[in-house]
Amino acid sequence: MKCLVTGGNVKVLGKAVHSLSRIGDELYLEPLEDGLSLRTVNSSRSAYACFLFAPLFFQLYQAATPGQDPLRCKILMKSFLSVFRSLVMLEKTVEKCCISLNGRSSRLVVQLHCKYGVRKTHNLSFQDCESLQAVFDPASCPYLLRAPAKLLGEAVLPFPPALAEVTLGIGHGRRVILRSYQEEEADSTIKAMVTEMSIGQEDFQQLQAEEGVAITFCLKEFRGLLSFAESANLSLSIHFDAPGRPAIFAIKDSLLDGHFVLATLSEPTPNSQDPHFPEPCQPAPQRQAHSTPQPDDFASDDIDSYMIAMETTVGSESSRTLPSISLSPGLQPPCSSEGEEDEAAAELSTVPGTPPPKKFRSLFFGSILAPAHSPLGPSPVLAEDSEGEG
Repeated sequence: MKCLVTGGNVKVLGKAVHSLSRIGDELYLEPLEDGLSLRTVNSSRSAYACFLFAPLFFQLYQAATPGQDPLRCKILMKSFLSVFRSLVMLEKTVEKCCISLNGRSSRLVVQLHCKYGVRKTHNLSFQDCESLQAVFDPASCPYLLRAPAKLLGEAVLPFPPALAEVTLGIGHGRRVILRSYQEEEADSTIKAMVTEMSIGQEDFQQLQAEEGVAITFCLKEFRGLLSFAESANLSLSIHFDAPGRPAIFAIKDSLLDGHFVLATLSEPTPNSQDPHFPEPCQPAPQRQAHSTPQPDDFASDDIDSYMIAMETTVGSESSRTLPSISLSPGLQPPCSSEGEEDEAAAELSTVPGTPPPKKFRSLFFGSILAPAHSPLGPSPVLAEDSEGEG
C-alpha cells in the first residue's frame, strides 16, 4: 500500500487522527478499493469511529501491489498520533505526506516532506489483524437531526471540560435542548450546577424527531467529531432511536466519510421528567408499580440491531458490503434466568439510597466466518460505563 497526501489535506488527515485518538488506543488501518479506512474502538466496546478517505483525497493512492492481497494492520494510536501531534506544524511546514505499508518488514512508514528539503521519516511497527467493521444502518433510525458542525460546537462550548455525559432531546416548541447529565442521588442535599443550551428548529437543516425524545451519550467522543467537522466546515447528521440504542453521528463529503457510533444510556434519563422534555406523543409501554422489581435496563433492547463484527474473509469477499440489520422492536436479546436472579440479588443487596450505576450498551464483537464454520449466533455483551473514559 502506498498513498501520497499533499497540501491542506495533510492537516485534514492529522485532524482525523486526533478525533480517533479520543476514542481508542489502537488504530486499524485498512486500504480498500474505495479508499483508505482508519478505524478505532474503545476498550469497553461502547464507541466506534471510522474515517474513509476516497482515492481522490490523495495525489497518489495504491491499495495493494499488483498480484498481492491488500494488507491490513493495527498500530498503537499514540505512535501514529505522534506523527501528527502538532497541527500547526503540519499546516506551516509540511508540504506532503507519504504513507507506505511494507508487509515484509512489518513496518508502516510515514514520511513528511517539509520545506527547505527537510524529510522526517517515522517507522512504526504494526500487527496483522482482521478487518474491524461496525454493522449499522442510519436509515433504520426513526429520528434525525442535521445541522452545521459550527452550530453544535458553539452549543457544547459552555459545558465543563470534565463533564462526562450530555443529554440531547426535543423540548417544547420543537426546540433542541442540550443539557448536562447529572446522576440523581436520593439522599444528596447538594444541587449540582446544570448547564442547558436551547436551539431553535429554524437553525437546523433537518429536524425529524417528536417532542419528548431524549438520549444521553458521552461528550468527549462527540466533541472529537465536532472538532473535525467544524474545521472542515461540514454538516453533522445525528441518527438515533430510543434510549439504550446506539446513536450514529455522520459526516459526508466528496472526499471523505466519517461515522461515530456511540452507546447511549439505557435507563430513562432524569431530564425526561423535566418540563423542557414533555412526554412523547406515542404512549410508552406500561410498567408495573408498587413493590414489583424493576426490569433489567437491557431487557427491552435489541442487541442484534447493532453489533460490531470482525471480518475474517479475504480477497474479493473482504470488500463486500456487510448486511445491515433493521430495528425490530419485538426482538429481545437472549438471557438466562440465573443471570437475572443474580442481578436481582445484587440490586436487593445495594445500600438503600444508593443510585443505580450508569449502564451503556456495549457493542458486540464477533467473527464473520465461512458458512461451514459459522457459530450458532452471537450472545449479547453488557458492560458498565467506565468512569475513566468519560
